[in-house]
Formats: sequence, C-alpha cells, structure tokens
Amino acid sequence: MVTHTLGSEIINGKKANEKSLLYMASVQHNGKHVCGGFLVSEEFVVTAAHCDPKGNAKMSVVLGTHNLKRVNEKTMRYDVVKCKHPSYMKVSSGNDIMLLKLSRKAKLSKTMKTIKLPSQDKIIKANTTCIVAGWGRTETEGTTVDELLVVDVSTIDLDVCKTAWKQIPKMPLTLPANIICAGGYKTNKGFCQGDSGGPLVCNGKAVGIVSFNHQVNKCDYPDLPNVYTEISKFLPWIKKILKKKACKVY
Repeated sequence: MVTHTLGSEIINGKKANEKSLLYMASVQHNGKHVCGGFLVSEEFVVTAAHCDPKGNAKMSVVLGTHNLKRVNEKTMRYDVVKCKHPSYMKVSSGNDIMLLKLSRKAKLSKTMKTIKLPSQDKIIKANTTCIVAGWGRTETEGTTVDELLVVDVSTIDLDVCKTAWKQIPKMPLTLPANIICAGGYKTNKGFCQGDSGGPLVCNGKAVGIVSFNHQVNKCDYPDLPNVYTEISKFLPWIKKILKKKACKVY
C-alpha cells in the first residue's frame, strides 16, 4: 500500500548540527508542522505536492530554526502561494512536487541559506551516499520531536528499486517516472511517512524530494526502497517559476 502520512519522521538519524542544513523549511497547516521543505531562492521553497492541505487549512512556512519550539512568529513564519505541478494527481502517479512562493523575501543570514539544485538532468549513480532530514518521529508509531534530525542514505539502482516494488505480495506497484530511490532497503535507515517534501541531498545539492514509502505508520526497515521525486526532471518548470516569480508559467 503506497501511503504518505503528513508529519516528518527520520529513522535511525541524529540531531542536525545547528550550523548545517540551514535551507530546511517546516511546512505547516494552521501553525502545525506537517511536511518538510527547502529554500531554493529568497522567494521560493520546494516541497511535495501532496503536502497541499485538504479543506481550508492555512499553509505557512517556518524558516531559520532547527527547533520548532523556538519560532519567532514575526520573523520566521511566512504565508505562501502554492505552485503545485499541473500534472500532479496522486502520489503513486508521480509529479509530486510543489513550489511555495513566500509572502516576503527571506533574509539570508547565518541561520538561513538556500540550497543549490542540480544544474542539469544528470543521473545519480547507485550507492551514492546522501542525506535526508526532517522533524518528528524516530520509530514506527513513536513520539515526535521538535529538533531537526538527519540520516545518511544510499541511492539504489532504479531497476532494482522498480523490481522490488513490483514484487510486493498482493499489491505490486509500478513506480512512476522521474523518481530516485534511496534508503529503507537492506538498511535500517530511511524516512517514515511524512518526511514528505524534505530534500534528498547528494554532493551538496538537493536532487530529490521525499515522496512515499510502503505502509501506513510502518517504518521498520529494511523494507522497500524509499521513493523521491527527481528534481532534475522538473528543472525547466522550476526555472520558469523562479524567473517569473509566479505560478503560471505557460
């Protein structure tokens, strides 16, 4: 069963150094953390399309802190305009990417920085060591935490990943296009449901967006490979939005 539960959870990670990962964003609904995200310019955060709230929940972004108990509402919280990918329908169909235009420019500083995106469509080799970060639970059905956690994961050959997902008993899944697989498979490290929207960072660049793993509330690894949206496949769309500073680019 392909699922994504909102809220960020890192399995077998460690607390992030306060001076690292300064691009991380907490995507929130009605002031409560639900997803990760990352700052790519002074005006835009990238996250997953499925982090869009249902109903009338107000979405905002918190920047510039590793501890969600230490949030200056006036300086760290930003209202947003949602730029969801036009082809997104559901998580298992792919295109799970959304840009959030901030209500005001983020002031880059010692506690807030942007992260670079890939410069071109370049294949990430299997067994590349990368990192993924988020706020929240540290085990299946565990308690949430307020401090940012980070864990290292290795990328997985795409054919190996696709084969593993097709072999799920009773519920095989053909994975969507434009994805990267990393962690959760033949390792005890990975994300749990809802680390959604956070970046997969390889060689200092955000190459993937946390999209989905296997079962509801189950993060007992090793299991199936974790699945990320591959950012390089969406570079033309992203660049148009960043250039026009608006969601409508067609």
